[in-house]
Order: sequence, then structure tokens, then C-alpha cells
Amino acid sequence: MPPTAFRAPRDLRVLTGRGERGPVVSGAVLVGSLCLLTLAVLTSAPLKLAVPLVLAVVVTAAGYRSLLRWPTLLTGLLLVVLFIPIRRYTLPGSLPFQVEPYRLLTAFVAAGWLASLLVDMRVRLRRTFFDAPLMAIAMSMLISDAVNSGRIHSLDVQTEVVKKLTFFASFFAIAYIIPSVIRRPAHVDLVVKALVGGGTVLAICALWEGWTHYNVFNHLGQFIPVLKLDQLPYSLISNQNNRGGRLRVYGPAQSPIALGALFVILLPLGIYLIKRTAQRRWLAATLLIVFGAIASVSRTPIVMLIAMTIVYWRFRRNDVRRLWPLALPLLLAVHIALPGTIGSISGSFFPKGGIIAEQQAHPGGYGSGRLADLVPGLHEAETHLTFGQGFGTRLTDRSQEKVNAPILDDQWLGLLLETGIVGVVALLWLFVALYRRLMRAARSDDTARAWLFAGIAAAMVAFAVSMATYDTFSFIQQTIVAFVYVGIAGSALALRE
Repeated sequence: MPPTAFRAPRDLRVLTGRGERGPVVSGAVLVGSLCLLTLAVLTSAPLKLAVPLVLAVVVTAAGYRSLLRWPTLLTGLLLVVLFIPIRRYTLPGSLPFQVEPYRLLTAFVAAGWLASLLVDMRVRLRRTFFDAPLMAIAMSMLISDAVNSGRIHSLDVQTEVVKKLTFFASFFAIAYIIPSVIRRPAHVDLVVKALVGGGTVLAICALWEGWTHYNVFNHLGQFIPVLKLDQLPYSLISNQNNRGGRLRVYGPAQSPIALGALFVILLPLGIYLIKRTAQRRWLAATLLIVFGAIASVSRTPIVMLIAMTIVYWRFRRNDVRRLWPLALPLLLAVHIALPGTIGSISGSFFPKGGIIAEQQAHPGGYGSGRLADLVPGLHEAETHLTFGQGFGTRLTDRSQEKVNAPILDDQWLGLLLETGIVGVVALLWLFVALYRRLMRAARSDDTARAWLFAGIAAAMVAFAVSMATYDTFSFIQQTIVAFVYVGIAGSALALRE
């Protein structure tokens, strides 16, 4: 037998068996699916569930060779995260926990990755520059729960703590999966294009929502029958969803702030594609993403844009200076596309009585000002300064029955309370390591790839800044995207080296 017969497969197809058996398996699946569909038609089985299931099985069987490639799997996961609202839709089932599409697909990708680590020599766990900070973050979370086991049991929040730890375990897995399976610059660009393309579609939907007040993502069940609409987050059904008479769009996100923050961290990837391809379509996509961020009518995206501009100024000062004359036409275009939005955002920064007084209102209440709980929170943190009160023990979501803490709108303060100073230092370590390593790579690279390094650094700095303005980790969509950026950074730097 020739030596080439022992070559390891390049993707998840290694788990499906030998290549020549593919047509037989695919044909059997197709025939079985048709029989299942016929049986559903002849009986009283619900066609709303049977038809999409059969269609998914047929598509998978027909194109599994392409669908099981790692870039395709990761792209599909990102599109599910972007387009199917998290904590708004669930899948049918009688499990003790809610099955959401992104959870199911994440579990599938993670399981395939772990299996491939065992049987595929081309997939291996890569050592990255963020190993130590991520390990420190994970240990701070676990230790904080270990030293506060009594508090966890007294509050009866074991389930919530395990759920939150599971969330972050999946985030860490994504950060490691990407650099271990994405090994070509073209594959990095594919993931980047998926994020920017998806963000462009979201921006168009956000503009449509701002014009018509119709959120298409609240009606996905009409197009995907297997999706079951759960309840909207409290902030979206309360009176907080308007500002200065202007609707704050939220699309598939859990809040308008989260949607605006998502658009801002996608923006640098659009800039990278402009520099790399010089194509007008990516310029149009990037402008739409900017419009989407502004359509959220939130202060946080503006603060993030300022932080991002500072990073780009430190990277390529002359390029940023040349863009300043475009600021006025951009504001004019925003005013035409979204009338009243600029005035609403300006009014939010300069409210009646001053922004300091506004942010100090209603201390201890639900949705209090960001500064109102700062001093009380710091005093509370002093009692558990080293390891905090236990990661995941503070429940603030009103849709849950066990609410035991107010919303702080400050993730850094929340992290200090839950994991102590150890957890805060560990997360700061990750952000500083990302920034320094990426900016060093960007300054020493004379190709368009430098804009990818600088862009990820700018996005992560903006994400870190946004953590001071809202409880970021409660909003899963942009947190997942942030960890995807960590993985992309690891992959891109490994390719460079």
C-alpha cells in the first residue's frame, strides 16, 4: 500500500469513515429521509418539525464533505451566534435545561475537536501567548467558588454557578479551537469575512428596525419552525428601549447597548478587509456597520469608538489624520438615514442636571445609575477582596426567580465582587498581553496583515473599556465574539511566526 494511504485527514471528515464509503452512506441517508418524510405525511406527525429536520439531514448528507471542514464549521457557528438571538429562542425538547442553537452547535464543534485531537495528527492543541492569562482567569473563577461553597449552598444557586462556568468553558474552548484548526491565511480571512458579512446584514436589519420598528429577529420562528420563541429580556419590554423619543434598536442582541458594542468590535475587521482587498463592497459594509452602531442610540458604542480611535492613532497616526475630514459627511449621512439619532445620543451625554447626577440616581435599585452603586460595591468587595463572593453567585436577571443582586452596569466591579482582585488582575493580564503582542506584530509588519493585528488590538481595548459601562458578560453574543477574536489573534500570530 502506498505511503499516501496513511495521510491524516485535514478536517472533521476523519470521524465519518473512509472516503469511498461516503456515497453509500449519503445515499442511505437520503433514502431514509424520504421514507421518514413520507411517514410523516401519512401519519399525524407535525410537519412543521419533520420537514426542517429532514431537510437538514438531506443537506448534511449531500454536502458533508464541505460542511465538516473546520473553516465551514466555525463560520456556521459564528453565523448562528450572530443571527439567532441568544436567550430568545430555544429548540424543542424535554431536557432539564434549555437547548439553544448556539449551545448545540458549540457542543458539536467542541466534541468534534476533542475527537480530532485524538485521531487526527493535523489537529493538535497549539501553545499560544494567552495560555497563562486564560488559565489564571479559569483558576480565579474555580477558586472563588471553592472558597465560597457555603455561600453558594445557602443562596441555593448551584445550578446558576454551574451554568455560568459551563458558558465560560465553551468560550475558552472556542479560543483554543480556532488556532488549532485554522492554519492558513485564507481560512483566517474566511472567518473574518463571515463576521463582517454577518455584521453587515445585522446593520441593514438594524436600520430597517429603526425606520419601521419591526424587528425581524423576533419572527424567526415563522421561517425556521424548529425555533421556539421564549421571552424577551426585561430591558427590551420595559420603557428603557427609547431615548429622546428615538427607538433603540436591538436586533438579535439582548439589549441595544450589546448590539451597538457588537457592531463596534466588528468594525476593525471591516477596516482590515478594506486595506487588504481595496474592494468597495467592504467599504460599504464597514460604513453600514458604523450606521448600525449609531442606530442603537447608546453611549457605550461611542465611548468604544473613541478608545478604538486612540489605538489606531498610536498605530498609524497619518492614516487616522487623513480620515478626519470625512467625519462631517458621515454625521450628515447618519442624520439623513436616522433622523434625530445624533440629537438623542448627544442628549444622553448631556442630560438635564448633568450626566454625573443622572448616573448617581437610584442607588441599590434595579437599573440604577452606573456611579450610584460604585462606592457601595467597593465597600462590599472589601469583605471578600482576594477571591470575591463566588463566580456566578450574583443573579441580576429579573426573568430569573432567584434575583439576589442589583444590576451594576459595570462588569469590572461585578468581576471584583465575584472573583475578587485575583480575577480582575487575571482578566487585565489577558487584555494587556493581547494588546502588547498584537501591536508589536502590527508595527513590525509592512503588509495589510498589520491592520488585522492592530484591528483586533483595537477591538479588545474597546471591549475592555465597554466593561466599565455595562455588565458585559451577561450578554453572550458579543462575549463569544470577543473570545473568537482571541482565537483569531492566536491563529494569525502563529501563521506569522
